[in-house]
Amino acid sequence: MGISYRKRNGKWEYRIRYLDPFTNEKKEKSKMGFTTKPEARFEAQKMEEQLLNNFDLASSNILLEEYLYNWLEEYKNGVVRKNTYISHKRNIEKQILPYFKNIELKAIKPTMYQKFLNSLYKKKYSKRTIEIIHSTMHNAMEKAIHLDLINRNPTIGSVIKGVEKDREVKFIDSTEIPAFLTAAYRYGYIYWLFFSFMIDTGMRKGEVAALQWSDINFKEKTVRINKTLDFQAKSDEELMGDPKTFRSKRTITLTNNTIQQLKDHLKWQNINKQNLNDIYRHDLNLVFCREDGDIMPKSSLFNAFRRILKQADISNLPIHSLRHTHAVLLLESGNDMKFIQERLGHGSYQITADVYSHISKRLDEKSMARYEDYFNEIKKENPKKVGQKWGTQRNHP
Repeated sequence: MGISYRKRNGKWEYRIRYLDPFTNEKKEKSKMGFTTKPEARFEAQKMEEQLLNNFDLASSNILLEEYLYNWLEEYKNGVVRKNTYISHKRNIEKQILPYFKNIELKAIKPTMYQKFLNSLYKKKYSKRTIEIIHSTMHNAMEKAIHLDLINRNPTIGSVIKGVEKDREVKFIDSTEIPAFLTAAYRYGYIYWLFFSFMIDTGMRKGEVAALQWSDINFKEKTVRINKTLDFQAKSDEELMGDPKTFRSKRTITLTNNTIQQLKDHLKWQNINKQNLNDIYRHDLNLVFCREDGDIMPKSSLFNAFRRILKQADISNLPIHSLRHTHAVLLLESGNDMKFIQERLGHGSYQITADVYSHISKRLDEKSMARYEDYFNEIKKENPKKVGQKWGTQRNHP
C-alpha cells in the first residue's frame, strides 16, 4: 500500500494505491480539497487504517437501493412475520427510495435523513405513520453497522414531527345494532353473517375472512384464530398470513346464538358444494366465502358495509368499528379490561386500557348518574329517615 500527495490549484490531494484482497486487483482511492498537506495526511492515514482493518467499509460504494433490497431478502424474508416484511417493503419502495434515489449507502448523513423525515411531515402523514417508516430505515442502518458497511447510524438522534393521531374509538351504539343487522340481512345473507360474527367476536376482518371450518369447534363452542387473509395475495400460497401480533393467536368462546348460526350456515354451504361440485373451492374450506367457496373480496366487504350503514341510517364508519363495537358491548356488560385484552388478542393490557379508557370512563359516569338518581329517589321518599340515619352515623367516633 502506497500513499502520495500533490498540490493542485492551491489545494492538497492524497492518493492511496492498494490491493483488493478479494479480487487481487490493484486499486486506488483519492481525495482532494485540503488546505494544507498535514490535513491531507491526517485524512489519508484514517483511510489507510480503514483499508487495513475494515476493507468492506472503506472500499464499498454500494447504493442504498441495492443494500435495502439485500437487507430485506437476506435478513427479513422468512424471519419476521409476513405482515412485517410487507410493511418494510412498502416503506422502502413507496417512501425511502423515491426520496433518496441513487444515493450511496455511506453518503447518507443525519442532516439529510432529518430532511427526509420532515418531508413526510410536510406531506401530512400522521406521526405514527412516520414512526413506522423510520423504524424500517433505523433497523436497516443498524444491520449496516453490524456488517461494517457504515460507521454510524444516520437515523439516531432524528426528530419525528407531528401530532398523535386521534385515537377516538368509533363503534355502533348498542341501540343501533338491531337496525344495522336488519339492514345487513336485507342486503345479503353472507354479509349479515360476516358482520354479525365480527360484532359477536371482536375479530379483525382479515381473521374472520381467513377462518376455515377446521378452526370451529362446535363441541367446545370455540373458534381458533391463528391466521389472517391477505386480500392482496397474488397466489393461493400467499393467501394465509400470520395474525397481526403474537398475542393475536388465540382461542375464544362463541355464544350459543353464533354457534347455531354457524351450524345453519354449514348446511346452506353444503348445498352449494353439492350443486356446484367441481366448481366449488373445496380446497380453501372457508367459513365465510362467496357461493362458489372463493374468498370474499375486500372491496365487496367495504362497499357492502358502507351501503348497509346508509340503509340503517347510521353515520359512516370503518369496518374495524365492529371490533370496537364488540369491546364496548363487553364493557357495558361488566367485563374487565384483562378479559377484553385476551379476547381481542391485544399485545398488552396497556394497549387495551389506552384504547378503551374513555369508554370505560363514560360507563363509570353513567353508573354514577344512575346511583345518584337512585339515591335522590330514596331521599325524596323518606328524607327524615335518611337524615336521622346520617346524624346517627356522625355521632359515632
